[in-house]
Amino acid sequence: MQYHKNISSYIKKRRLGTKSSLNTFCFDNGLEPATLSRYENGKRGISLENLVKIAHAFKQTPSEFLADFEKECALSGAAIR
Repeated sequence: MQYHKNISSYIKKRRLGTKSSLNTFCFDNGLEPATLSRYENGKRGISLENLVKIAHAFKQTPSEFLADFEKECALSGAAIR
Protein backbone atom coordinates (compact mmCIF):
# COMPACT_ATOMS: atom_id res chain seq x y z
CA MET A 1 0.00 0.00 0.00
CA GLN A 2 2.89 2.37 0.71
CA TYR A 3 4.09 2.09 -2.91
CA HIS A 4 0.63 3.05 -4.13
CA LYS A 5 0.51 6.07 -1.81
CA ASN A 6 4.00 7.22 -2.75
CA ILE A 7 3.51 6.92 -6.50
CA SER A 8 0.24 8.83 -6.17
CA SER A 9 2.07 11.69 -4.48
CA TYR A 10 4.88 11.49 -7.03
CA ILE A 11 2.49 11.82 -9.98
CA LYS A 12 0.84 14.85 -8.40
CA LYS A 13 4.22 16.43 -7.61
CA ARG A 14 5.41 15.93 -11.18
CA ARG A 15 2.18 17.34 -12.64
CA LEU A 16 2.30 20.38 -10.40
CA GLY A 17 5.90 20.87 -11.46
CA THR A 18 4.66 21.40 -15.01
CA LYS A 19 2.39 24.20 -13.75
CA SER A 20 -0.52 22.44 -15.49
CA SER A 21 -3.95 22.28 -13.96
CA LEU A 22 -5.46 18.84 -13.61
CA ASN A 23 -7.86 19.51 -16.49
CA THR A 24 -5.19 20.89 -18.82
CA PHE A 25 -2.78 18.05 -18.07
CA CYS A 26 -5.50 15.48 -18.73
CA PHE A 27 -6.73 17.15 -21.91
CA ASP A 28 -3.18 17.35 -23.29
CA ASN A 29 -2.42 13.71 -22.47
CA GLY A 30 -5.63 11.79 -23.11
CA LEU A 31 -6.56 11.17 -19.48
CA GLU A 32 -9.85 11.61 -17.66
CA PRO A 33 -9.59 14.31 -14.96
CA ALA A 34 -11.62 12.29 -12.45
CA THR A 35 -9.37 9.28 -12.97
CA LEU A 36 -6.15 11.27 -12.55
CA SER A 37 -7.58 12.93 -9.45
CA ARG A 38 -8.28 9.51 -7.94
CA TYR A 39 -4.74 8.39 -8.81
CA GLU A 40 -3.18 11.49 -7.27
CA ASN A 41 -5.24 11.13 -4.10
CA GLY A 42 -4.45 7.43 -3.72
CA LYS A 43 -8.05 6.36 -4.18
CA ARG A 44 -7.42 4.19 -7.21
CA GLY A 45 -4.63 2.01 -8.51
CA ILE A 46 -3.00 3.08 -11.75
CA SER A 47 -3.71 1.06 -14.86
CA LEU A 48 -0.81 0.17 -17.12
CA GLU A 49 -2.45 2.05 -19.99
CA ASN A 50 -2.63 5.26 -17.96
CA LEU A 51 0.85 4.78 -16.50
CA VAL A 52 2.12 4.81 -20.09
CA LYS A 53 0.18 8.04 -20.81
CA ILE A 54 1.47 9.68 -17.64
CA ALA A 55 5.07 8.69 -18.36
CA HIS A 56 4.78 9.95 -21.93
CA ALA A 57 3.38 13.24 -20.62
CA PHE A 58 6.75 13.72 -18.93
CA LYS A 59 8.58 12.62 -22.09
CA GLN A 60 9.67 9.35 -20.48
CA THR A 61 9.10 5.68 -20.98
CA PRO A 62 7.23 3.94 -18.16
CA SER A 63 10.54 2.34 -17.11
CA GLU A 64 12.24 5.73 -16.92
CA PHE A 65 9.32 7.23 -15.01
CA LEU A 66 9.31 4.40 -12.46
CA ALA A 67 13.11 4.50 -12.14
CA ASP A 68 12.95 8.23 -11.35
CA PHE A 69 10.17 7.55 -8.85
CA GLU A 70 12.25 4.88 -7.12
CA LYS A 71 15.29 7.19 -7.02
CA GLU A 72 13.21 9.91 -5.41
CA CYS A 73 11.88 7.44 -2.85
CA ALA A 74 15.44 6.34 -2.05
CA LEU A 75 16.57 9.95 -1.63
CA SER A 76 13.65 10.79 0.62
CA GLY A 77 13.82 7.54 2.57
CA ALA A 78 10.28 6.61 1.56
CA ALA A 79 9.32 2.97 1.28
CA ILE A 80 8.67 1.71 -2.24
CA ARG A 81 7.16 -1.65 -1.39
